[in-house]
Amino acid sequence: MIKFEDLHVGDYVMTHLDGTDEVGKVVELNHANKQTAVDNGVQVFWYEKEDLSPITLSDSILTNDLKFTKTINDDGSVKYMKGAFRAMIPAEGDFSTMEIWYRDEKRHIKHQISVHEFQNHFRDMTKIDLDVTSY
Repeated sequence: MIKFEDLHVGDYVMTHLDGTDEVGKVVELNHANKQTAVDNGVQVFWYEKEDLSPITLSDSILTNDLKFTKTINDDGSVKYMKGAFRAMIPAEGDFSTMEIWYRDEKRHIKHQISVHEFQNHFRDMTKIDLDVTSY
């Protein structure tokens, strides 16, 4: 489950409806009822917070869906780059911690994060929405 307060328009989440799970993009938030409108690529449905879950951030999502460039460093750490934004993990496939930076701002994340959390950090630091291309 995702905290309603953590969601922003443009975030990607997993929806659960009638036994079917689909990835979708948040297109509207109803703060009064704490409901989220999500576009699954075909149509928009409104969801309660218990019907949404995070998508775990991974190498595949960063490189294929978010179009980050990947570099493996000599020490085994992995750096992902998009413009002036950087994200680094300690080892390939190890997303348990992450360091992100954009220009003079740097953040240390000490837990596995989801796609929408990564999008929110990116948006907060760059003032640009980070869109997923393949969903």
